[in-house]
Amino acid sequence: MNFSSRATGISEFLAMAYGEKASALVKSGFDVIRLNLGEPDFGAPDAVITAMKDSLDSPDYPYTSALGTPELREAIAGFYEQKHDVKIPSSRIVVTAGASAALLLASAALVEPGDNVILGDPSYPCNRRFLNAFGADVTLVPTASENNFQLTADDVEKHWKPNTRGVLIATPANPTGTCIDAAELLAIGKICKQHDGFLIVDEIYLDLLLDASVQKDAPVQKDAPVQKKSEALEENTPAATTVLANTLLHDNIIVINSFSKYFGMTGWRLGWCVVPEEMTSVVERLAQNLFICPSTLSQKAALACFTPQALSQCEENRQLLIKRAKLVFSALEKMGLPVDAKPNGAFYAYINIQKTGLSAIEFCDTLLDKYYVALTPGNDFGEHNADNYVRLSFATSESDLLKGLERLSQFVNELVG
Repeated sequence: MNFSSRATGISEFLAMAYGEKASALVKSGFDVIRLNLGEPDFGAPDAVITAMKDSLDSPDYPYTSALGTPELREAIAGFYEQKHDVKIPSSRIVVTAGASAALLLASAALVEPGDNVILGDPSYPCNRRFLNAFGADVTLVPTASENNFQLTADDVEKHWKPNTRGVLIATPANPTGTCIDAAELLAIGKICKQHDGFLIVDEIYLDLLLDASVQKDAPVQKDAPVQKKSEALEENTPAATTVLANTLLHDNIIVINSFSKYFGMTGWRLGWCVVPEEMTSVVERLAQNLFICPSTLSQKAALACFTPQALSQCEENRQLLIKRAKLVFSALEKMGLPVDAKPNGAFYAYINIQKTGLSAIEFCDTLLDKYYVALTPGNDFGEHNADNYVRLSFATSESDLLKGLERLSQFVNELVG
């Protein structure tokens, strides 16, 4: 059988591959600590689980609109306004089968074969592979730790080509957990607009900020209303949603988000995107043909995400991640393993392993084979200096995290003393 170049040319998703290796070791009886995947261990809020159970009393789960149910689209719009002080009409919100489907739809809608799209290096691998699947020529621009491993407006201007159609940025980013400065993001958006291009902002970790000086939340009480975030629109904050508040960029901004991270609903396969008004009907036609609609059950249950009880629980989970982050970065510092750019969001540590003398693949292979700890090599996320970095996810229980960090420390001591 002959397979398409699209299929044969795609490289392995290493985070998942190391997960498969870890699973094989577990089946053989080994105690493996999985720190390779970005999957929160806390799961969906209790109110969402209850809503799902209650919905099972319904005998029918029909197709919904390809754009998602009106109720969920309105609830997402209300979430932006309540939590981020950004007013978005629900007509611009498209509910999707996970953020992956949102990125696929955006790629299908915006790029032609041979079009160039600019991404930073390192970045989440699937983002560029969605674009590649529709024939895009992706430029991976090396980013610097002093810029939080994020693109700058100068980077974008320098690498813009005659066939460049747009830019894709993630903030907070995977694998680094770092945010782009809001003023820089707006500058990039304006460059895209000047060139009649698009700016896609992947902000699936937006509400998982780790830096208290950025998040500025008061302690969340049970059943308390969600605090507004007018301060999230201040200049130089890392909130990607600031681009949505800029009316000049409304017609060239696409924002991607998900229920997977902040709401802990990875396997529910539900996300959304905010698109320009004129793009809604385009995405609708694509979604009708490619997916028909997102899961009806997941959409019904997801309405409970925006209740005070669920949002309070999500904030408690974020506090757990902040505690884990402090534990991880303290342990890495004691090992002498630097994190070149301190993350202020998500749940990742992008670790510089250059001092060990091993490549990222060698490091991860040996750590898994000898110490039964799964990390992800930097080669998953780009090409520039990828061999010098590995990604650790602390989206797991504190007990597993402590055990994994102890084994990692033993491994590093064995390598460098």
